[in-house]
Amino acid sequence: MRRTVALTGATGFIGRNVAAHLAARGDAVRAVVRPDSPRTPPAGVEVVRAPLTPDALRAAFQGADAIVHLAGLVSAVRDEALTRVNVDGTRAVAVAARACRVPVVHISSLAAAGPAPASAPRSEDDPAAPMNAYGRSKLEGEAALRSVEGLRWTILRPGVVYGPGDRAVLPLFRCAALGIVPVLGRADAAYSFVYVDDLVRAIAAAVDSDETGRTCFVAHAAPVRVRALLDAIRRAVGRRALLLPVPAAIVYPLAAGADVLGRAIGRTLPINRRRYAEMYSEGFVCRTDRLRDQLGIEATVDLQEGIARTAAWYRDHGWL
Repeated sequence: MRRTVALTGATGFIGRNVAAHLAARGDAVRAVVRPDSPRTPPAGVEVVRAPLTPDALRAAFQGADAIVHLAGLVSAVRDEALTRVNVDGTRAVAVAARACRVPVVHISSLAAAGPAPASAPRSEDDPAAPMNAYGRSKLEGEAALRSVEGLRWTILRPGVVYGPGDRAVLPLFRCAALGIVPVLGRADAAYSFVYVDDLVRAIAAAVDSDETGRTCFVAHAAPVRVRALLDAIRRAVGRRALLLPVPAAIVYPLAAGADVLGRAIGRTLPINRRRYAEMYSEGFVCRTDRLRDQLGIEATVDLQEGIARTAAWYRDHGWL
């Protein structure tokens, strides 16, 4: 059955993949894009320009069968910006969706749950303990969604998302291609990763499901340690790059200085105190059994295959 799916955040890395997948299976995709967004929307979708306000979104959502809410901020110079987009924006989506009687699949983050080591991965029922402003804003966004009575919702919390088109891990590939990779963070930390195609399948399954009111982590079952990630990247670029450990005593002053510089220039930098805290935590690892049992999804692309596919895409598109 052909559905109409309204999609916020359609111009981002994950959003473009979601739009392509839904369109390929025959759904009509309506990309809800900010009026001032300079990004080009995905091909083959209907584009509706609307701010994250209830009235504008109500008009944008009319006639949709489902809403996927991906729009959000990962970092910002000031915490108020995270609250405005990740909390207030999510509340506006929820209010508009209820008015239109359309269910919402909200894409949150493992950061909303907080850190956990591979020896004790988080479950969805564990008390949330986000460690920074981004994680808190995503958790508050979830609460805003749940607070709208009468709304049908599903919350997905992906781990580290990577794959073709992702710019977040691109610097590691470029460093490896140059022959030297700085190693930051705890050597024993582990993280839950998910290849973008697996996340997209989970989002599509949530769109198709009649069951709502649940929260699921989305990740590959195998945790990823930093050394394993860097080794996979070195193999994918075909170079035995030197791994250069950088002491925390050097990284922290750089992170603190980057915060000051970022505020001065009005943008966040790759190294800052939030990233420092994440890198030197015990890691971010989650369970994946609820994803399998309730949505019927298991991440099938492991780290080696996913990194190899990503490197090939970077080469084909001149990024590497």
